[in-house]
Amino acid sequence: MTLKQRFQKAIDYFSTNMPVAETELVYDNPFSLLVAVILSAQCTDKRVNMVTPALLHRFPDAQTMAAASSDEIFPYIRSISYPNNKARHLAAMAKMLVEEFNSVVPADVDKLQRLPGVGRKTANVIASVVYNQPKMAVDTHVFRVSARIGLTVNSKNPLETEQQLVKYIPEDKIAIAHHWLILHGRYVCTARNPRCGQCGIRAICTYYENLKT
Repeated sequence: MTLKQRFQKAIDYFSTNMPVAETELVYDNPFSLLVAVILSAQCTDKRVNMVTPALLHRFPDAQTMAAASSDEIFPYIRSISYPNNKARHLAAMAKMLVEEFNSVVPADVDKLQRLPGVGRKTANVIASVVYNQPKMAVDTHVFRVSARIGLTVNSKNPLETEQQLVKYIPEDKIAIAHHWLILHGRYVCTARNPRCGQCGIRAICTYYENLKT
């Protein structure tokens, strides 16, 4: 099976069996999603969704969060991983949004990456989810699952994974493919004990093929 065929079979399967796939982070607007994605780094979406309602009730927009110190933000996110760093990032991010972007979350990936706490993955999530751009955000699930299935080969970092994935995924499928891979990794192709018996794409999976040999 060629790599192109592997991609096509995976896309066909997910298109049929997961026609609707979207982020599990709860958000109301671009700012609240940006806050949630920053908090989600090395933390579960479930935990983030438990924290954001109170946080965003207190700081509902860039202006109110920009007026706060990291010490004021910290108590709302203390149960999140790396709360000290993330409190500083949120405070600085909100200030930059207000001062340089007129409180509007930018659509441009390069501009997004100027914001404190925003790396390439977070920027791609915002560009994809909010602005419907064909951006492939590579988190730990996407990195692991795409390599395990055999969609990526010898990828050493998230950027290489992103580049290999977008080479074979049609532009109009890139945004949803990000969610396909995340959800597949979260609920089927789990890190420690992948549920291969429940997997609809095991016939094209290099990991599963190796299990049989």
